Amino acid sequence: MEDQARGFVAMLESCFSELEDPRNENSCEHLLIDIIAITILGVTCGADDWTDLETFGNGRREWLEKFLALPNGIPAHDTFRRVFGMLDPKQFSTSLFQWTQAIQDATDGQLIAIDGKALRRSFAKRTGKKMLHLVTAWSSDNGLTLGQVACEQKSNEITAIPQLLIMLDLKGNTVTIDAMGCQTEIAAQIREQKGHYVLALKGNQSSLKDDMQALFDVEAERDFSGVKHHVFESSNSGHGRLEERTCHVLEIPKDHPQRERWRDLKTLVVTVSRRQVDEKETWESRLFVSSHPPRAKFLAEAIRRHWSIENSQHWILDVTFGEDHRRQQDRNGASNLAAVRRLSTSLLRQETTLKRGAKCKRMNCALDPNYLLKVFTPPETIDA
Repeated sequence: MEDQARGFVAMLESCFSELEDPRNENSCEHLLIDIIAITILGVTCGADDWTDLETFGNGRREWLEKFLALPNGIPAHDTFRRVFGMLDPKQFSTSLFQWTQAIQDATDGQLIAIDGKALRRSFAKRTGKKMLHLVTAWSSDNGLTLGQVACEQKSNEITAIPQLLIMLDLKGNTVTIDAMGCQTEIAAQIREQKGHYVLALKGNQSSLKDDMQALFDVEAERDFSGVKHHVFESSNSGHGRLEERTCHVLEIPKDHPQRERWRDLKTLVVTVSRRQVDEKETWESRLFVSSHPPRAKFLAEAIRRHWSIENSQHWILDVTFGEDHRRQQDRNGASNLAAVRRLSTSLLRQETTLKRGAKCKRMNCALDPNYLLKVFTPPETIDA
């Protein structure tokens, strides 16, 4: 356990070495690294607010003193709230997610999903505050959160996405974004960072969507004889439900006018889904554009796996961490604590020796300090 504790502290010091402490140095009773360490450990053990963090710290004080300085004991809940309310969210999240980026498999070909999520109880009617929105980068391959940027409204996600992308190493990787992020500037930035994009089309890019729909309709009438065309089909069934998916991938003609507007635009992707539940049948078609050449199976899987961020992160944050019920109106505090939840979610997923869900793993962390440190220890270190 001592080696794991030292590794935990070393990772903390490495990740947060450049984080600015906003407090007056002469009046600080508690070290910033201690406050952050107790918060990360406490949230992983089930602490959901500032009072919970104080309770966790006091309950585990003797154990925490073995590897943290704690010059004046455990901070009070008001200290946690005040410090996290002062920390710059961009600096904090950049530092925090160095942790998951360090353990991410660095090979090319990764899928990185960008998606937004609202903190539904972060609004304040009296002061006119809207719900806080968090835009997150998620590794669909590793189940890791790679970065986070906060914004005040959903419409501001367009300006938040470029800030998030600049934090990431995109070389050789593919970024998937829903229709909100389908912007020429975002596509250009991804390509400038040596990545590829797969962008969903909806009404916000009506000109592009109309042109792509017209292209598909014309080529379908010609039986796709005039373009490079690939198809991938898949299906799954269970519990009275049948879903069949067909993915059409067309190479956009080089003289198409949209290729001048969109950086390295190469491919139109059209997915058609048929769902049958009992006697009810529904159909849905969606359009995407990509910088990849026609690769039907790869693009179909990239589009499907984009939504792993909903199932593997957002659902857990709401059900296990109760994020949507947290009544935190302080913007910095809410954003910073949300980033800690995302780190915890990622690391709990990475720990596979306990074959249970995140809720059970959190309880085990609270009961067993050895298991808690194991969650924060890279697997190769444990095996060694």
